Order: sequence, then structure tokens, then C-alpha cells
Amino acid sequence: MHHGYRFSQKVIHWLMAVFITLDLVVARKFGGDMELWDRLDSRIDHASLNLVVMCLFLLRVYLRRKHGAPSATTNMSNWQVSLSKITHLGIYMLMASLFVTGLLTAMHATDPLPAFAAYDFTLGNKDETLFQFVRQFHEAATQVMIALIALHVIAAIYHQVFLRDQVMSRMLKNKQHKNAQPDLQQ
Repeated sequence: MHHGYRFSQKVIHWLMAVFITLDLVVARKFGGDMELWDRLDSRIDHASLNLVVMCLFLLRVYLRRKHGAPSATTNMSNWQVSLSKITHLGIYMLMASLFVTGLLTAMHATDPLPAFAAYDFTLGNKDETLFQFVRQFHEAATQVMIALIALHVIAAIYHQVFLRDQVMSRMLKNKQHKNAQPDLQQ
């Protein structure tokens, strides 16, 4: 039985955590007053970071389907297992919806949006109404995602500090358990 995530899954998890955090910092700037050039640069950074996160997300989903996830620890109650599954499913679904709504928002933006300063995602449409319509769903999904990430982090800290049940070690440590086969496909 696999007691932890594979090394590749751990790396992707932590890379996504870093890139999503950076992206939230960049996206947070949108709500404030800023010069047009700064807003356009921030949107380019936001789109570029999201393309990286999307690639990592797709790789993460692939690896999760291929290798699965470790089973819940034996001392977790049914409600904790259910809440964990719901939270993870919610995070995955919201990520997918953020990519779709972000792409639709970018496609209908009124200003150019060249990701990595190379490919412009806008379709040349100057439809501010459609842009604002899709953007409201993107922003709402972002707020729910922040709440789910906070719940995920709080649960991880709770398991580590209060329960001391080694749940976090499955995503941090890369040690072999007794009778476990070496993970050569990492």
C-alpha cells in the first residue's frame, strides 16, 4: 500500500502552492487604483502565471489518476474524511472553472493580453459587457478558492500540531515505509 504521495506529486503540489500564491498577490493589485501600464503588465503576469499553473494542474490530475492518493489515516473520523474529499474535489473543480473563466475573460478583454509577452489571448472584441459578465464569475470563483485553500491549510496545521497524526508527512517527507517497494517511477 502506498502511504504517501509520490515525489513528483509532492513537487507539483508545492510548485502549485508557490505559483498560486504569487498569482493571488498579482491579481490582488487589480482591485486597487493603478496606472494603465501597470494594470496591463499585471494582467500579463496574471495570465502567464495561470498558464504555468494550468500545465501543473493538468499534470497533477494525470498523476493523481495514474498513481492515486494515499488512503486516509485510520484515526480520521468519517466527517474528516468526507470534508477532506469534498475540499479537494472543490479545489480541483474551482481550478478548472478559474481556467475557463480566466480564458474567457482574457478572450473578451478590451486591451491586449499577451501571455509571456508573446501570445495575445484577446479576440479583438471590444465587448466590455461580456468581459464584465464573465469576470464576475471568475472573481467569485477566486474568492471561494481562497476560502478552500485556507480550509486546506488550517486542516493541515490542525493535523500536524493538534492531532500529530502524520497526515502532513505524506506531502512533506519522502521516506520508505516498512514493506514498501521503492518508488522508482518518480
